[in-house]
Amino acid sequence: MAYNIADLFEHAVDLFPERLAVACGDGERTYAELDQRANRLAHHLAAHGVVAGSHVGMCMRNRIEAVETMLAVYKLRAVLININFRYTASEVRYVLDNADVVAVLHERQFAPQVDVAVAGTQVGHVVAVADESDAPAAGCDYETALAEGGAERDFCERSGDDLYILYTGGTTGMPKGVMWRHEDVWRTLGGGINFVTGEALDSEWAQAESGNLTGGLRRICLAPLIHGNAQWAALMALFAGDTVILLPQFDAAEVWATVERRQANLIVLIGDAMARPMIEAFTAGRYDVSSLFAVSSSAALFSQSVKSQYLEALPNVVITDAIGSSETGFMGLGLITKDSEQGGGGPRVSAGRDTIVIGLDGKPLPPGSDEIGRLARGGHIPLGYYKDPAKTAELFIEVDGTRYSVPGDFARHEADGSITLLGRGNTCVNTGGEKVFPEEVEATLMAHPDVFDVLVVGVPDERLGQRVAAVIEPRPGTAPSAEELITHARKEIAGYKVPRSIWLVDRVHRLATGKADYRWAAEYATAHPEEDACAQPSATS
Repeated sequence: MAYNIADLFEHAVDLFPERLAVACGDGERTYAELDQRANRLAHHLAAHGVVAGSHVGMCMRNRIEAVETMLAVYKLRAVLININFRYTASEVRYVLDNADVVAVLHERQFAPQVDVAVAGTQVGHVVAVADESDAPAAGCDYETALAEGGAERDFCERSGDDLYILYTGGTTGMPKGVMWRHEDVWRTLGGGINFVTGEALDSEWAQAESGNLTGGLRRICLAPLIHGNAQWAALMALFAGDTVILLPQFDAAEVWATVERRQANLIVLIGDAMARPMIEAFTAGRYDVSSLFAVSSSAALFSQSVKSQYLEALPNVVITDAIGSSETGFMGLGLITKDSEQGGGGPRVSAGRDTIVIGLDGKPLPPGSDEIGRLARGGHIPLGYYKDPAKTAELFIEVDGTRYSVPGDFARHEADGSITLLGRGNTCVNTGGEKVFPEEVEATLMAHPDVFDVLVVGVPDERLGQRVAAVIEPRPGTAPSAEELITHARKEIAGYKVPRSIWLVDRVHRLATGKADYRWAAEYATAHPEEDACAQPSATS
């Protein structure tokens, strides 16, 4: 029995060869077509030195070829390395070197940075996918590569111990490669353990066979496939005989047009960065979304004010908010209703299997504890960080004889047994000895009618050590004053959490995934003097 990504996909192919597997724009692939094209690419890569354990880079936006690339790599028992398509040549080179990449597949439009980045590295083969650009690209043409490879599925036996690596987004530092066994990451992110019941599947055919019951759901995955959110939403769909629907790039109105055209059932997105423009585009337009029954968010703040907009506009749609990370996988799920009560900070969720909150004494915190602790997950957890034993040692802790992954998220164990996520420790602002979690302040500011997006960071302060600062993108045509923003915030959060410095910007920068780019926000705050801020520190505040 092999709980392996490639095997799990091939089981669905064998059951539903003619079912639509993936669609992007006007392009489509059935399960049989997707399988055969992935086989051809795998054989081409094997002919150019890619073997079991080789690391293969992928630098693409969402497109069918990206899905084919992922599957081809796993069919060979090789390891896919996700490369952000927004990276500069030096950033691409960092990932290529750090991950020991030997082959790269990319869209032609990214050739300027990829071709520069591969020079002098261990990369021995490059494949370029044709796109709308006319950028010259070194290496082999993608369709030529497929024509050279055989369509047969004649690969060696695979294992649940095969290696999977996901490079983190680098929201606060350089990206790190989180290593997992295939079976462990499938259990935590791919549906191998039911997200609602916590029950583990006992057969590698169980997910594929579930497609006989559902008839094949249609799932829109909005984040780039270089991000774990979309990558695992797509893989989980392919394991179950569902249809994966992709957009080449995020466009709020196009999402709803695609729901209508493709009769989509589920939307998987990343927090407010996607959810907010989407719901506003929905209310401004006219779309038939009668096929839609669920919207699922994870990996970033999904504020209560935006959730409320969805519940008002789409009363028959189930809204869920999940928590987790690249280092833990799924940790808990919240079902959002109009009557949901949100504690301070991020989402309040029912804890997933093997999820606990660890106190200062290294022991699990009981429900109702006043202490803020660190979120931890046991059971199926990663192996560690690639080529970083020091950070790997910091990631894990043993509690009562059980090994847990503890990436640094802070949380509160509520009296009813639920867990409230507060934020990541490395973004926490320490102001005058008080800890302030940016997500809580961001959620509060997002509820102001003139605020479209916001990031909160700590900036140096002679008296307090750090003070809370906010970089805010106002809604078009508005310019909220510091006084009204601060007054709004003081109604919801303690005074020490209220931003003392506020900058209004044309656009808040986020990563390609939609996750917060706190490095950019901190650099902006550092580069712009206090006199440029619309709110400045007060000795009495």
